[in-house]
Amino acid sequence: MEWENGDFLISTNDDLINLDIVTEMLSSTYWASNRNKATIEKSISNSLSFGLYNSDKQIGFARVVTDKAVFSWVLDVVIDENYRGKGLGKWLMNCIFEHPDIKYTAFALATSDAHDFYAKFNFINNKCMTRPLHTS
Repeated sequence: MEWENGDFLISTNDDLINLDIVTEMLSSTYWASNRNKATIEKSISNSLSFGLYNSDKQIGFARVVTDKAVFSWVLDVVIDENYRGKGLGKWLMNCIFEHPDIKYTAFALATSDAHDFYAKFNFINNKCMTRPLHTS
């Protein structure tokens, strides 16, 4: 599935994912800095992954572990620091919520520092945040 916004593209096509760039972006996070490339590759292949691109350059990433019926866990949301503050993270999250395979599931995620960002999407609680099941 793909979404376009000017020069930007979000795609769930794993073939477009630049594993080196995703590994580099995740290595600078507090939650995934110790993951090796093989682990990241395996996590992508076992998840519904969303790549964010500017032209052909990968600038963001997120993935969702889901049963596609009841529950979805959002993980590894990361935007290249040179592209932050442009609304791309918000757009990425909205595309995740619009994906037809998971649109009607309950969502959860864990964060230690982005509570205000995720509150905009109706996530509530402390470190483990939940978003109620969307039923229509």
